[in-house]
Amino acid sequence: MIEINLIPDVKQELLRAQRLRSIVISVAIFTSIATAGLVVALVIYTFGVQTVRHTFLDQAIKDGNTELSKIEDLSKTLTIQNQLGVISTLSESKRIDSRLFDVLTGVIPPAPNNVQVSNLILNSGESSLMIEGQTQGYDSLEIFKKTVDAGIIVYNQEGEEQKIKLAQDVTTYDVSYGENSEGQKVLRFTMKFTYPVELFSAAIPAVNIKLSVEGNVTDSYLGVPKSIFAERAKDLEE
Repeated sequence: MIEINLIPDVKQELLRAQRLRSIVISVAIFTSIATAGLVVALVIYTFGVQTVRHTFLDQAIKDGNTELSKIEDLSKTLTIQNQLGVISTLSESKRIDSRLFDVLTGVIPPAPNNVQVSNLILNSGESSLMIEGQTQGYDSLEIFKKTVDAGIIVYNQEGEEQKIKLAQDVTTYDVSYGENSEGQKVLRFTMKFTYPVELFSAAIPAVNIKLSVEGNVTDSYLGVPKSIFAERAKDLEE
């Protein structure tokens, strides 16, 4: 069987071009329809759903405002609630400054080496305590300084006893003789040291101030300055 192609090549190219054009036009039409549908959906959502939603929210706000306006002394109630929240925060960070008197009771030596305090400055920013006072003489001042340096804080935390040093960097300055209100000669001084935050922390229910001088609490030991003691010098190497 013999087939003869009676359509010229030019005619075949024309038919293919027409079919391709028809496909492109169809795709363009479908794309335009889909795009138009999407635009219509966005317009409906923007001007329809959003408008209804805003209207609903506005009405809810108006209803809530109406309910609140019926409450007597609303401003006072809100103020009290805000203060309660602040009180809770302050309660966690407050200090128990009254423990300062426990510190003095625990570290001031008994007579005749007792110390009279004339001024106390508690600096919570530096965690330091400055004591201005007077005593009988240099030996009594040295005993007081050593007693402060030997102080420890004892407290319970989660059922276990904890011990920490009361004072760090204990220093004395402005030391000079003077007369007290009774005309007696006294040694005036200023002492300063840093304390641990646990001392005044409200998170710790109670603290005890005790002394620890490695078992030696005699007046002779406390009265001798530490500065006169040193390790034995080593022999020079030849």
